[in-house]
Amino acid sequence: MNAAGSDALIAAVLGAGRVGTAIARALRDAGYRVTISASGDPARLASIARIIVPGVEPMWAGDAIARADVVVLSIPLHRATALQADAFAGKIVIDAMNYWPPVDGVIQAFEHAPRGTSGAVQDLLPGAQVVKTFNHTGYHDLEPDRRPPGHPERLALAVAGDSTRAVRAVSEIVHRVGYDPVPLFGVDRGRALQPGGDVFGARLNAERMVAALQPERGDAQAA
Repeated sequence: MNAAGSDALIAAVLGAGRVGTAIARALRDAGYRVTISASGDPARLASIARIIVPGVEPMWAGDAIARADVVVLSIPLHRATALQADAFAGKIVIDAMNYWPPVDGVIQAFEHAPRGTSGAVQDLLPGAQVVKTFNHTGYHDLEPDRRPPGHPERLALAVAGDSTRAVRAVSEIVHRVGYDPVPLFGVDRGRALQPGGDVFGARLNAERMVAALQPERGDAQAA
């Protein structure tokens, strides 16, 4: 895999809705090579992509996953159970999804998930290294809230996963996007980032986020 800080890193965003396009633009602006995929033919995305995510390449999902270093899941959560696990083997997968039963309906895999919804995604994709982030800020805040390192108004995003390597790699991505990463080593600690969790929807700097996540942080340290 390319180094997380390298411009050569390729990020595949699955999901072309408001969340997916906001993340795709943020990754593009951070200097990464970015593709975007929906459920159908990328040719149908092309004209919209030129306007909404210029510089981001529409691709078939399978092709995008195969060439990517990092895959971002921003699809409706009920579609996650249909993902082909083998395609994600060896990939770092950023879970930017949230479970909304009024929208998604009751999904048993996520309804009673002792390790949180990203733990359930990890179970669905056992060969991947799943990391939860981007889900706990609003898609409409993700881009305007970005700030350079050291800016007094720079905010933080938590980054939770079982793989130390993946958490560190995604923390570097979060840093380059424009946030201070707060790593949480253990995908179960992503429960605090879910709807109803301690930091869901909260726009906090790193110090305040570390304090809010203290019961979930374990041995994590702000990157």
